[in-house]
Amino acid sequence: MDRRLFAASVFAAAVGLAGATALTAVPATAAMMTKAQMMQVQQANQKRAMAEHLQRCYGINAVARNDCAAGAHSCAGQASIARDPASFVLLPAGDCSKIADASLAPGGNG
Repeated sequence: MDRRLFAASVFAAAVGLAGATALTAVPATAAMMTKAQMMQVQQANQKRAMAEHLQRCYGINAVARNDCAAGAHSCAGQASIARDPASFVLLPAGDCSKIADASLAPGGNG
C-alpha cells in the first residue's frame, strides 16, 4: 500500500474516532446537576418558551443537547442518545413541522 494512502486512511480513522467520541460523551455538568438546579433550568425554559413563542420539538436532539424531556430524564443536557423521542429542543413555533422525523409530542406521535 502506498505510504500516503496509508497515512491518509489512518488520519481519517483517527478523526472519525475523535468525532464519534465527542458526540457520545455526556458533559459532567449535566450529570452532576442537583434537583434544585434541574427545576431552575425547567422553569427558565418554560419562561423562555412563553416569552419567545417557542414550542417543544421531540426527537431532534444531539447527545446532551436537549432543553428537557418527558419521562426518561428531567432536565437540559441529559439526553444520552441522539434523536431521543422523549427529549425536546425548543424551537420557534412552526419550525418543528418542517424537520423530518420531528414530533410535537413525546415518542414521535405527532
